[in-house]
Amino acid sequence: MPSHARPRTGRVPRTLLRAGLAVSAAGAALAAGGAATANAAPAPAPAHGTDTGATASALTGALLHSVAGGVGPVKSLQLDPFANTAVDPLANAVATQVADFKPLSTTLVTGSLSRGAALRDVPLVGLTTRVLPG
Repeated sequence: MPSHARPRTGRVPRTLLRAGLAVSAAGAALAAGGAATANAAPAPAPAHGTDTGATASALTGALLHSVAGGVGPVKSLQLDPFANTAVDPLANAVATQVADFKPLSTTLVTGSLSRGAALRDVPLVGLTTRVLPG
C-alpha cells in the first residue's frame, strides 16, 4: 500500500499576520462607526416654523467626523503586504526598449507598491483619496 506524505503546515509569515490584523482593525473601525450612527436616537420632529438649519449642520458635521475617523486610517494602510521583502512579486520588473524610443518598464505601475506605498501614495489613486475625509 503506498503511503502519501501529508502536506507540511508551515508558519504564516508575520507580514501576512500584520496585514490581516490591519485589515481586520480597519473593518472593525468602519463597523463601529456605522453601528454608532445606526444606534443614535432619532431626532425629534421639528415643530412648524422652527429653524432646522442648526440641526442639519450638526448632523452633517457628526457624519463627516465619523466617516473621517473610519476612512482616514484606511488611506494609510500599506497595500502590498510583501513590500520590501525578498518574496515580493511586484518587485520583479520587466523592461523593454524599441528602437530609439524611451525604455518602458513595469516599475512605473508597481514600483510604489513594492516600496510599501499606502493608498494615498499611489500616483493616480492618491489624487482621488484627497476627496475622502480623514
